[in-house]
Amino acid sequence: MPTAIELVNVEKRFDDGVAAVQDFSTTIAAGQFVALLGPSGCGKSTVLRLIAGLEQPTAGTVRIDGESGATKRPGAMSYVFQEPTLMPWACVLDNVSLPLRISGAPRRASRASALEVLAAVGLADRAGAYPAELSGGMKMRASIARALITRPRVMLLDEPFAALDEITRHRLNDELLAHWSTRAPTAVFVTHSVFEAVYLSQRVLVMGGRPGRLIADLPIALAQPRRPTLRLEESYLQHCRCVSNALERGKMEESPS
Repeated sequence: MPTAIELVNVEKRFDDGVAAVQDFSTTIAAGQFVALLGPSGCGKSTVLRLIAGLEQPTAGTVRIDGESGATKRPGAMSYVFQEPTLMPWACVLDNVSLPLRISGAPRRASRASALEVLAAVGLADRAGAYPAELSGGMKMRASIARALITRPRVMLLDEPFAALDEITRHRLNDELLAHWSTRAPTAVFVTHSVFEAVYLSQRVLVMGGRPGRLIADLPIALAQPRRPTLRLEESYLQHCRCVSNALERGKMEESPS
């Protein structure tokens, strides 16, 4: 399977001298779903921003599809933030169609594509609503629809479900996996939750810090598609214990501030 994302000896130091990421190397295969897990402040979001090209590494190399700067290709990559970041003055349909309109697609075609992807996330009947009229879960569905509309090869998700209640979070986990299995983008999902990381992913990259560094790369050998009942199975709980143990080892090895 070809490599979609590659980070080689990546470091990131900010202008104030803070070392956010140190000697971070990994490869992610095309179509793989990978969770990036670690404590607050360990550099998870910084790694995601480096992959997206929103930050540049102080040292090392980031490659997408074998090339540096590949994130600049229109539609090649989408980014889902922790907050939905919807335009409050625009209806859901216009929010979701925005990436296509920015790329120059005709308005009618953009709206047709937006309606299609809204139906896929269960929001077809809310296309004319404004963000203030939506629940937190609906706003995040709209944000994910906007990320899916360009059919990206790479999806980056920065704790998109962190602010939601557990029931909604579990439902959106399942919906996200359904979209991923249909469209097969390479997905990197940042989370603080061991349980969410194991449920969603094929690999869990565990970070420790600071500065942020990779301390474990753990395969998740659980059958696809994932079912809600998986959360009660011993195989799932064993993987959760393994990931939790890696997090604890990282805390013990943490570099002094």
